[in-house]
Amino acid sequence: MEDTICAISTSLGVSAISIIRVSGNDSIDIVNKIFKGKDLKKVKSHTINYGHIVYNEELIDEVLVSIMKAPKTYTTEDIVEINCHGGIATTEKILEILLTNGCRLAQPGEFTKRAFLNGRIDLIEAEAVSDLLNATSQKARTTAVNTLNGRLTKIIKDLRSKILSIMANIEVNIDYPEYEDAIEITHNNLLPMLQEVKNDFNKILEDANNYKFIKNGIDVALIGKPNVGKSSLLNALINEDKAIVTSISGTTRDIIEGKMNLNGINLNIIDTAGIRETTDIVEKIGVDKSKDIINKADLNILVLNNNEKLENEDIEIFEKIKNTKHIVYVNKTDLNKKIDIEKLNCFNVVYGNTVDNGGLTELKNKIIELFNLGSIESKDLTYLSNARQIAIFKNADAALNNAILNTKNMTPIEMIDVDIKQIWDLLGELIGQTYHDELLDELFSKFCLGK
Repeated sequence: MEDTICAISTSLGVSAISIIRVSGNDSIDIVNKIFKGKDLKKVKSHTINYGHIVYNEELIDEVLVSIMKAPKTYTTEDIVEINCHGGIATTEKILEILLTNGCRLAQPGEFTKRAFLNGRIDLIEAEAVSDLLNATSQKARTTAVNTLNGRLTKIIKDLRSKILSIMANIEVNIDYPEYEDAIEITHNNLLPMLQEVKNDFNKILEDANNYKFIKNGIDVALIGKPNVGKSSLLNALINEDKAIVTSISGTTRDIIEGKMNLNGINLNIIDTAGIRETTDIVEKIGVDKSKDIINKADLNILVLNNNEKLENEDIEIFEKIKNTKHIVYVNKTDLNKKIDIEKLNCFNVVYGNTVDNGGLTELKNKIIELFNLGSIESKDLTYLSNARQIAIFKNADAALNNAILNTKNMTPIEMIDVDIKQIWDLLGELIGQTYHDELLDELFSKFCLGK
């Protein structure tokens, strides 16, 4: 981390402004060599300075240069940001000049990696930076901001404090049994201490399940026989003519996707090919895709025709989805009712039609109910946000469960202390108190170059 790095921090393309970021001990000296204006080594920190980039007596661009001196910067190193005119040629030319004058091209996420290694942020906060950049809904953005501001870190540190207190008392009992002021740790008073921590764990794990939907949205598959109105329902939900709608059976032969927002959560709606027996090779591929999506979707909506009696194909499709989260949407209620819906023995049934959008509000409310979306409040969005965090926390939870079981079984307390120490270590790994270089390389490789 002794070298000075640089990268383009804005999207490369035609724009009003581009930003090239430089970080490291020599960042101010390097930029000052190619900057015509004030002496950047003498200007105050956190100032913006007008001038020009000049190289080999050639005027490259008119720029504004931001100077931010260590340690109060993103990386805690000296940082310079060159604001130039947007455009590929100009931006890349300035980057090329910086590389020629002593900078190294930053690796993906290296600015944030330096912020972590220099103690500016912890590992959870570093991951929140990536979540913020990739947020596609307001709830995802709010959650990332909350985590970046340290709310999740505080929760984890508070848990570690509780664990540390338990460990300290056990250690005193073992090493200094004559010390009268220490709390005597017995199986009877250790169990409620561990149960209190377990209650905190349960809340965090429950919230983690919600975050999958906040971050990635809910995958909703519209399934059913041909010509029951799946494509019309997709168009009605997203309020856009995304799918072709005709009276010809089997019009949809491939996957068509659309998005809508419900209670701040993205719904990724997938219109599938009608499921039926067919000899048409192309249609059969679409039918096979539809069957595969049933097993992958978070929610399956079986669309039925109100104007037709149930057929064996309808019942077979319902059998495929009945053990998944599902809703039956009886479409075409503007036509005479012929459907014998009681055959399905299904409780999540919504009636409507796509002519006047009847039943759409009821369908949305049913989705909100099934996924408990009403309880996900923007004001308190603080969740474990990725597979790494959840995996480590579940390992800590398993160690906690083991400690509780051993306490109930009256296992010697010094042996239970081994499980408690493991919980402490895993929570430390979660926030980056301990880490492996390979983990950091993998984590930050997913960032863009300028971050």
